[in-house]
Amino acid sequence: MRISRLYIDMPLAANQSISISGEPLNYLANVLRLKVGAEVSIFNGKGGEFAATISELSKREAQLLLGDFQDNNNESSLDITLVQGISRGERMDFTLQKATELGVTKIIPLFTEHCTVSLKGERLEKRIKHWQGTVRSACEQSGRNKIPQIEPAQYFDTFIQNSHQSEHSCLLLDPKSTCSLTTITTTPTAVTLLIGPEGGFSSRERELAYANSYQGVQLGPRILRTETAAIAAISAMQILWGDLR
Repeated sequence: MRISRLYIDMPLAANQSISISGEPLNYLANVLRLKVGAEVSIFNGKGGEFAATISELSKREAQLLLGDFQDNNNESSLDITLVQGISRGERMDFTLQKATELGVTKIIPLFTEHCTVSLKGERLEKRIKHWQGTVRSACEQSGRNKIPQIEPAQYFDTFIQNSHQSEHSCLLLDPKSTCSLTTITTTPTAVTLLIGPEGGFSSRERELAYANSYQGVQLGPRILRTETAAIAAISAMQILWGDLR
């Protein structure tokens, strides 16, 4: 029987009893419908996880008794930063969910010239929190014990002028490129992947990326939706250089 996993944002230690309420309690009791005596796996995003048993359960809180620490490491050997042009609603959620399942390390939401999503102030803060919840849920489902970092949303020009890291291979997904992932002769250990929103990048944005040491790559003859492009590109990189077999 598969053991359910639960993310808890607090310090954890073996043989400790912890109390949970709010959203984690709702997930435990109303989504998973677990009862007293049920076994779960608890993690806090710092690496590893703990076996745990529900010792008490009420409408207001649950008590969990933690067992031994399990140093499980399901993180990818390939360090991927996904820089994703912000897309609408469920498309962005889908992209972040699947990117997390596929092992990305960091996510940077990006406002671009063709971005059709307007987010500022409190609305942007709420959306970032929503995305963080999406990523945490994907970690619970996929067995990851470290939560990918979601950085504050940035505008394209600001990001591209400050983004280059010498240890990262910086790739721009560009359907007009004549290169593909298989034409890259070195085997990178860290990649920054830049993907546009629904309308793609503008010509000016592509030129600016190329002027700042980004290499253009394409995935084939067909134009892919932004959420499909992210999943396809990350999967291909994980097969070529990472841990997908």
